[in-house]
Amino acid sequence: MTVGHFDIDDLIEVTLKAGEIAMAIYAREHDVAIKQDNSPVTEADLAVDDLLFPALRDHYPDIPVVTEERSATQGVMPRQGKFFLVDPIDGTKEFIKKTGEFTINIALVEDGVPVAGIVYAPAIGRLFVGDVSSGAREIDSAGHSRKIAVRGCGEDMTAVASRSHLTKETEDFISQNKISDCVNAGSSLKFCLVAAGEADIYPRFGPTMEWDTAAGHAVLLAAGGQVLTCDGSPLSYGKPQFRNPYFIAASPTAHYSIPPTLEAV
Repeated sequence: MTVGHFDIDDLIEVTLKAGEIAMAIYAREHDVAIKQDNSPVTEADLAVDDLLFPALRDHYPDIPVVTEERSATQGVMPRQGKFFLVDPIDGTKEFIKKTGEFTINIALVEDGVPVAGIVYAPAIGRLFVGDVSSGAREIDSAGHSRKIAVRGCGEDMTAVASRSHLTKETEDFISQNKISDCVNAGSSLKFCLVAAGEADIYPRFGPTMEWDTAAGHAVLLAAGGQVLTCDGSPLSYGKPQFRNPYFIAASPTAHYSIPPTLEAV
């Protein structure tokens, strides 16, 4: 499973190690601080970052690394070429609440597209790997892998939505489309549930950053899915300040309409 000289499988071992570090902190009392943007950061965010950042830098010195926890890495990135996007702990609120729905995320972006990624949820034992050149798979705790792919959508769809960031816009989208069931989940797991055929659509009408979405986006693309903005264009990476617009992640067979108030957002 390769992209040029890059092999996503080379990062599985370090991701599993990051999961061990996160779970050791998860199991005990730990410090929580509030960042300038009012989002929480825990010991685990920093400890996992301290493992992943140097590992990526050392193994792939020619590929820049952008990580949420290092503002110095967040300079303007060129849309052309490759760079890593890392979210050491996505779903920090879920980590603090101990729901288990937090993930460790590594993505490789090439020319604005997330072409490979790993999403690992160590507390629930789910590890997803995707490469757009060869597909997506889930690896269980015994190391066995199975291919995953989006499912075809019927008349009624199952949506997956944020457990901690459910907005009125998302509720309106769900009520205005043919969605018969809505499952709540935290972190980038939502992309992976669509990628694994366990849900059909993930609408996100709320703020996200590129490191929140890139790895899950890569897994979903590799599984045959898509992530589109409200104007129907693919969600791209390397944007100013790494801020995402609203988007809909889905199986390509999902049929939906965007409320008029959101079309220009």
